[in-house]
Formats: sequence, C-alpha cells, structure tokens
Amino acid sequence: MKNTLVTTDYKFEGQTHIYHGKVRDVYSIGKDLLVMIATDRISAFDVVLPQGIPYKGQVLNQIAAKFLDATSDIVPNWKQATPDPMVTVGLRCEPFKVEMVIRGYLTGSAWREYKSGARNLCGVALPDGMKENQKFAAPVITPTTKADEGHDENISKEEIIAQGLVSKEDYEQLEKYTYALFQRGTEMAAQKGLILVDTKYEFGKKDGKIYLIDEIHTPDSSRYFYADTYLSLFEKGEEQRQLSKEFVRKWLMDNGFQGKEGQQVPEMTEEYCNSVSERYIELYEKIVGEPFVKADISDVSSRIERNVSQYLKK
Repeated sequence: MKNTLVTTDYKFEGQTHIYHGKVRDVYSIGKDLLVMIATDRISAFDVVLPQGIPYKGQVLNQIAAKFLDATSDIVPNWKQATPDPMVTVGLRCEPFKVEMVIRGYLTGSAWREYKSGARNLCGVALPDGMKENQKFAAPVITPTTKADEGHDENISKEEIIAQGLVSKEDYEQLEKYTYALFQRGTEMAAQKGLILVDTKYEFGKKDGKIYLIDEIHTPDSSRYFYADTYLSLFEKGEEQRQLSKEFVRKWLMDNGFQGKEGQQVPEMTEEYCNSVSERYIELYEKIVGEPFVKADISDVSSRIERNVSQYLKK
C-alpha cells in the first residue's frame, strides 16, 4: 500500500539503539528517552502481515496518548510528548517480563481454551457451564510472559513470583494498577456505548518506581463489544458486534491461516487493507468520541523525521 509506513530507519540526534517490534519501532535517545513510532504494520497470530494499513499507526498512537493522559492519576506513565500523530516520546523504563492481561468476559483465546476443556486459566479456576462471551463474576487477570521472539505464553501469578520474573511486592502492585486501569477503561467505554471486554497492560520500572508503558485501550491491545446489542446477541448465542483486531484474525482463519508452519497469509488486496483502515478509524471515533482527523500521508517518513528532530532539538 502506498502512503503507509511499514519500515523505519532513522538516525536521530543522540540515538543509541533501535528496536523493531511487531508493530512499533522504538528508538533509544541517550539514556533516558524513547521515541516510539506506531507504524502501519499489522500483526495477527504473532505474525507481521505483508501489507500496511493506512492510518493504523496514527489511530493507535492517538488512542493510546488519550488513555495515558486519562489514567495518569492512577499510575504514572512513560509518556512525555506526542510530536507527531504516529509518535510518542517518553521515559525509558526497564520493562517487566510479563504482560498483565485482564478479562471481563470469556472470549477470544480464553474461550478457545475453555471450549477445549480447560478449566484453569493462568491459575484462575473457571466454573463449568460458561458460554462464549459470558461476563465473569469479577474481572480475571491472566498474565503472559513477554517474548522477544515468537509467542507469549500464559503463566500464573505463582509461577511469575517463583521464577523471579517479578517480585511478590511488585506483582501485587501491578495487579492493583491493572484492576484500577480496567475499571477506568470500562467506565470510559460505557460512556460511549461500548463494553471493554479484555485488554493488556505493560509496566516498567525507572529509579525504583513503577510506570505504565507502551499503549493502552487501543484496538490492538483491547477488545470492545457494542453495549446495546450485547445481551440479545449473547442470549441468542450469536456473534457479538465488536471493535477489535479480532475481525482480522477471523478473516485470516476463514482463509486458512492461523500462523502455523506451512500456512500462507491470504492475499491482502488494496480494497481489503482500506476496509481494515475504516474499521480502525471507526473504533477511534467510537471510543474517543470525536472525529478522526487524517494526517497528511503524502510523505509520512519525512514528516515523522522532521517532527521528531524538531522536538529533540528543544
């Protein structure tokens, strides 16, 4: 797709390191700053798909920035500035080696495991007789390890502490922050007629203090249902109307791809990529509650270089 940003290779002033993630490219500046660029890459089943999605990076970056600002009273976060629609500059923290996944409803990979007979999810016991998309009595935390390569793995609180991935004291603080952030996200979603179904948070430490890092409450890290149709669809056992990346996973599965060896990613036509772009913009407008203003993408790469360089000079 023309006018999408799928690769970056900048040389910013004071740059010491580049990390290319599945979706984000992170530039270390000196010892204390990170420049995080939300590219237009899209990943599913831990595979980066071959085509970029127009405006996806802007959508993710701007949603994350708004939610970081809206939750900074709960937990300090890494964000310092957003010098470009696709860029956040923030504090460099030492990330914890786990992701805090929290679920309000039995859906997605948790449902797939439950349906196959699992009744214990990351150390959390689940009752028999639950249905797909059923609300849990209370939100459950199902952490995963944070893999540099390949798949993140489910893990229990007890295993995390036993393996020394996170100290008991820090982990209990992460749990408190996770519940509080999910509660705030749930309230904000409800105001917009949405249900925050599940999400994940990442945390890091700097100078002995815990910070919320990376993105929050975006369609890449979260799943939303439409509140007005939730109950009737659930009672009929029908698929929920949802705003998340699940529709991309579903399209891939319908076309025989689940990231397994020997499987081919189906062709991503320009028409398909534009339809995905529209869904991301729809989520932005629905969750943020204001129109999405498309940035000038005639030369995305140069625009980012210019905006970041000007910010770093200051």
